[in-house]
Amino acid sequence: MKKYPSKIGIGLLGFILVVLIGSLVPVLSPPIWPAIGINLAVLIFILYLFATTHYTIDGNWLHVQCGFLVRKKIDIGTIIRISETSSLISGPAVSLDRLNVVYGANKDILISPKDKSGLIEHLRRINPEIEVRYKTSDRQGGKAT
Repeated sequence: MKKYPSKIGIGLLGFILVVLIGSLVPVLSPPIWPAIGINLAVLIFILYLFATTHYTIDGNWLHVQCGFLVRKKIDIGTIIRISETSSLISGPAVSLDRLNVVYGANKDILISPKDKSGLIEHLRRINPEIEVRYKTSDRQGGKAT
């Protein structure tokens, strides 16, 4: 079993912090305690999601976890393709430097492992049929199949 922590996107985290801190300013003077409490609860929840997002390979299974919100178990044998992406679509990824994992019958999930190449290599050792598509052509010849 190998655990791959999620990469934390400083830009994404910064944007969220700016929005939350910006929404706190109008409720600080005079203090509106319920609004302050809600903002702090949202901040703690987001930090919890950032801290608990990870991907684990256990046998022939890829486990994707993002707090208690996402717990997905994917059979690595059903993975068809992995593509680099910067998609803004929501997913258990706390960075915009993401991988789109296509598996099963038209299913996909966005993940953002810190060690993308290590995770991809690990998955391909289990399922060598996985097609890998990189955004730039300077990495492993652009497209690995």
